Amino acid sequence: MTVADDQVDGTEAGPEPDAVQVPVTRAYRFELVKLVSQWRIRLLVLVCWTVPGLFVAAVSQQSTLPTDTLFGRWMHATGWAGPLVVLGFAGSWALPLITSVVAGDVFAAEDRLGTWRHLLVAVRSLRRIFAAKALAALTVILLLVAGLVASASVGGLLSVGDQRLVGLDGHLLSPSGAAGNVLLAWVCVLAPTLALAAIGLLGSVVLGRSPMGLLLPALVAVAMQLAQMLPLPVALRLALPGYAFIAWHGLFTSPGQPRELLISVAVSLVWTAVATWLAYRLFLRRDFTNASDDGIGRRALPVALLPLVALLAVGFGAVAVATPSLGSGISQAKVQQSVATAFAHLYRLQTEQLQRPAVTEAQLQATAVCDRSDGQVDPEGPGNDWRCVVSWHLPGAAAPGSAVYQLDVTSDGRIEADGDGPKDVNGYFLVRTPTGDAPNPLWQFDSDVELIPASPKG
Repeated sequence: MTVADDQVDGTEAGPEPDAVQVPVTRAYRFELVKLVSQWRIRLLVLVCWTVPGLFVAAVSQQSTLPTDTLFGRWMHATGWAGPLVVLGFAGSWALPLITSVVAGDVFAAEDRLGTWRHLLVAVRSLRRIFAAKALAALTVILLLVAGLVASASVGGLLSVGDQRLVGLDGHLLSPSGAAGNVLLAWVCVLAPTLALAAIGLLGSVVLGRSPMGLLLPALVAVAMQLAQMLPLPVALRLALPGYAFIAWHGLFTSPGQPRELLISVAVSLVWTAVATWLAYRLFLRRDFTNASDDGIGRRALPVALLPLVALLAVGFGAVAVATPSLGSGISQAKVQQSVATAFAHLYRLQTEQLQRPAVTEAQLQATAVCDRSDGQVDPEGPGNDWRCVVSWHLPGAAAPGSAVYQLDVTSDGRIEADGDGPKDVNGYFLVRTPTGDAPNPLWQFDSDVELIPASPKG
């Protein structure tokens, strides 16, 4: 067939005298209809636009909350906690699955059905086919992500309401501020989602009808999650395209922690561009005249995998040079500052609950002294053996107050603080208020350590 023969080398075939070039918009509409007509895509749309809202509404009415999940302990307090709980789950599982089902199959489906020659005759351009398929996959992915955030937000607001949100350092965000930060967090995770989608396109082109192409984005996401659990240097964490699934935490501190988020988003976008370009170049090199050829097979390693490994190495080097981030990023001083700041904010919230005279953070002068394993381990790095003693001063009080916390500091900088007394401060999960028992904000709380120092001297 002359059209396919002319395009084997990746060059654009000229139209026959009486042929009409199919515009990209028409090919895009055709590919979009093909995608949304698949039962699994329709099922995903239904799930993404309904299940998160039902989940948030159901959990918000339960007496037991997912306190081990970031913002899970606040799902009774505000409807804006629900979308953030869903975001944490989506970054780990839902978004990688979406990119696998949509982008990981968009080219391989033609190999399974044997329809490449028909598509080439209809569109008459490999470049237009690639653009149409990539844009159709992007459209469906954006539709599914929009469904996740919209459903979770509506479910939370209808079941709990539009109240203030407690940030990761204990400060309160107004309803409008919480709404803006929730939306911005979901926008930021689009960058790593697009990176996984681009890897899915690459796998779909390279591996053809092999099921590994469909699974590639999910496998890459799992590998990145496992890597984030290891004691890796901060620069290497930031060089991975999925770190923005975590870096949005910095939007919920005061002041914000934008450095990690901006770097991780930029890295994800670079991975998106490189993986998409590789998929495009390899797609143009496909031999569509050979019915038995459904990918580039063993050539996948040098032409697809090695450039991505090189990109990871270059990204690691660039981040390491730009920021002093070759260690864990978790130091004793940072943990102490984070715990003291969160405690001061939450102490004010408890004071408001108990209807006591208001105090400010400056008046409290909260400080924390933290160590690991009773001083037998260097106080740095992640671990669940951190212990902090928090001290504070109340106006007019003769002696300072103190409270003990056991900490679990994860490798990504998240702090989970568990109160260990005294009982009337942080030793019980409820406090007795003039209007009845209420959750004790000082019993357990989450905080965050900024892994990148503020300056080379930090």
